[in-house]
Order: sequence, then structure tokens, then C-alpha cells
Amino acid sequence: MPGVVPIAWQWGRRLIVLPLFLLAACSESPPPVTAAAPAEDIAGFLARHWQRPLAAQGDAPAHFSPQEASLGAAACGACHPDQHRDWSASLHARAMGPGVLGQLVDMAPDAHEEHQACIRCHAPLAEQAADLSAALASASAGPPQGGAAKGMERAQPANNRHPLPREGGWGEGSPLIGNLHLQGNTCAACHVREHRRYGPARRDGSAPKPEDKLPHDGWQASAAFADSRFCASCHQFEPDDFALNGKLLENTYAEWQASRHAKEGRTCQSCHMPERRHLWRGVHDAGMVKSGVTISAAPPRLEGNAVLAGLTLVNSGTGHHFPTYVTPRVVVELFQAGADGRPLEGTRQEQVIARQVALDLSREIADTRIAPDAEARLDYRRPRHPRAVRLDYRVRVEPDAFYTEFYRSLLASGAGKGEAMIRRALADSLASHFVIYEESQSLQDGGARP
Repeated sequence: MPGVVPIAWQWGRRLIVLPLFLLAACSESPPPVTAAAPAEDIAGFLARHWQRPLAAQGDAPAHFSPQEASLGAAACGACHPDQHRDWSASLHARAMGPGVLGQLVDMAPDAHEEHQACIRCHAPLAEQAADLSAALASASAGPPQGGAAKGMERAQPANNRHPLPREGGWGEGSPLIGNLHLQGNTCAACHVREHRRYGPARRDGSAPKPEDKLPHDGWQASAAFADSRFCASCHQFEPDDFALNGKLLENTYAEWQASRHAKEGRTCQSCHMPERRHLWRGVHDAGMVKSGVTISAAPPRLEGNAVLAGLTLVNSGTGHHFPTYVTPRVVVELFQAGADGRPLEGTRQEQVIARQVALDLSREIADTRIAPDAEARLDYRRPRHPRAVRLDYRVRVEPDAFYTEFYRSLLASGAGKGEAMIRRALADSLASHFVIYEESQSLQDGGARP
């Protein structure tokens, strides 16, 4: 499997992008013996499918319509509206958001290797790479003050919850559409190579036949699309890739391999693409995060003048470390509150669950993540505040905590042409916070006693 670098750090340019049974019946007469179909070489398929950088599609077959030749998501959505609707709401569709573009805008149009450090996963098509270079060149030729940033920003949504940029028309039979690079990890990135479509077999296990008359000549069915290795192409570093403290920076697939989930046959797609949905919900989705953990609170009790309590978080349903990557952090906290509900000074105690690394990726600061089926516990002990009436328990998630600090650092040192986009990315990162657990226990009766 090709090496992948979804995080790149270049201090001089400040670039960082962090990145599913076969039943046999018995009868009195045995069925005739037939030759078994050869097993598919999934590893070989994936090595070809994800050869980086991806090769250009080339010329579309002459009999293809403009829609069939298009690589834009809207062209796919015309016949696959459910998949397009899901994808449009996903982070894959917003992989080229303001945090990425705000850094790319300072690059030279022909700095293709530097572009690939980001877009190999965020916008992997060769046509997207060409589109990005053309956009950078066009913006560079515009007004000198912020021209590139404004040129690239025009098509960007106001924040990552807004609709995607308009794609415009399909053009005169061209496979390219306007702003293709802004569509991020689009349909064609996974499903189109040399204008041939690839995907899983139908739900009943059938696949197109050569004589079938289907749009874009049908598709080639492959079991690879239900295999976790398909996702590993962007969510797993190779053994010799970037590591800190002896651990690969991106290690999600290996974490899953070591878990009971892999042994029990639950793939990445089982959780992140249930019923073949194209949503890929993860740490940015409160419901998804809640479903992966079990949280229990130990009620408060008094020991002398001290309040004792606890909060335990078990990684009960996540098929990898919780969280798996270096960008999120989860904060478990307990604090005493007064009659007005506000936290009382000096009573707060917290535990951070994260893999914390330095902003320049020079070192690992701490790794308190929870392995599958393991747990983390915060044992609370603080003097009881004279005005305390209750003890509050809370677990909050900051999906983009690393990026928040990175964007702040970037703005403090000068974000260049992409400053407006970096500021928006910072605001989006702060707006992504959510709480997955809240509970209050009264201290009015003195709490439980041992």
C-alpha cells in the first residue's frame, strides 16, 4: 500500500494538514460440482487503485455524454441522489476547507510536490491538482493585495456547515468542471480510474454483466470497497512514515487491526458507512462519539471537608483508540457549582484524553487516549466550597483542538494571503465543540458518606 502523508509540516511555509453469507442448503442429491471463483486480490487492487499521486483519467470514451465524462460530484448526484446528499453533508466534501486553502494560497502554482502533501488525501484526483494549480496561477495574476486569497475564497462556503460551492456547468464535454479542487474528497476520488467506474457489488451480491447497457459502461465490482484497507489509504501511515515517541502519527488502521472489532469482522465501513451511507461520521459528530463510549458517574461523598467523586469513560464501542488522531481532545471535568449554577473558583478538576503533540510536530507531549475496551477515570477530590450546592460532571469534545492552536499561532506570526480563510478556519474549529455528557449531583444533603 502506498505511503500516505495526511499531515505535512513545513515551518518555513507553515503548512500543516492533519489530517462489510453464503448459505448452502442440503438435498438428497448433491448439487453438481462447479469450479470456485478465484479469490480477488484485494491488496493488489488497492495498490493499483491508490497509487499516489493518482494518474490523470485521460480522454473519456467517445460515446460518453458530458455527464458521464464529468468528474464533478453533481454529475454523479444526478443518478445517485442519496449518495450525493450524504456526501454533501460529510467532511469528505469539505476536505478542502479554509484551513487547507488558507495555507495553499501562499504556494507557487507549480509547487506540485508541496501541493501533494495536502491534496493526496484532501483532493486526490490528478485533475484536482491541475485545477488547483490553475486557480493559484489565476489568483496570482490578479490584484497584488490579497488577490490569491480572495480568488480562492469566493467559492468557499461561509463555514463548514453551509452548502458546497456551486460547480457550474459540465462544459463542452470536458471531464473538468469549475472549482473541481474545492470539492475535496469527491465521488470520483474513490470510484473513477481512467474513466472506468469501480464500486461494491449490488446489495444482492450481483455485478454488471458485459452485455448490460448501463450509464458510463457500468462499473467493476470489487470487494475492496467493503475492506478496511480501502480506508487505510488515507488513515494509516506506512511503517517508515512520520512517527513521534516511536508511534506513527496516523495509526488508525493498525489500532483497529489490534482490536476485537477486527477479529469480530467489524470493518471501518460497518461503523462509518452503515447501510452504505456516505456520511463517514466521526469525532465531529456528537451522536457518533456518544455511541462509542460508556460513561458512568460515582456520586459525591464527603470525607471530612473534602468532596470525593469520580467519572469513568470506557471505550466500549470505538474500533480504535479514543480519539485516534492528534487533532481532537476530550476533556473530562468535575466542578462544584453555586445556587446560580456557575462553577466555583478552585473546585474544578479535569482530565484530558488526547494525544498531545507540539505544534511543530517535534515531540509528543502526552498520550492519554483510551484503547478499545480500556477506560479512563477521573478521581475527584477537592475541598467543599462554602457556597457549593451541587457537583457537576461534564465530558466535552473539541474535535479540532490541535488546529485551533495552530491557526492561532499562524495568525500571530502572519498568515499571509490566506489570513481571512485562516481566521474563518479558527472560528470553525472553535464552533465544533460539543458536550456528550452532563450531570449534576446535589451537595445540599452533605453528599453520600462512606
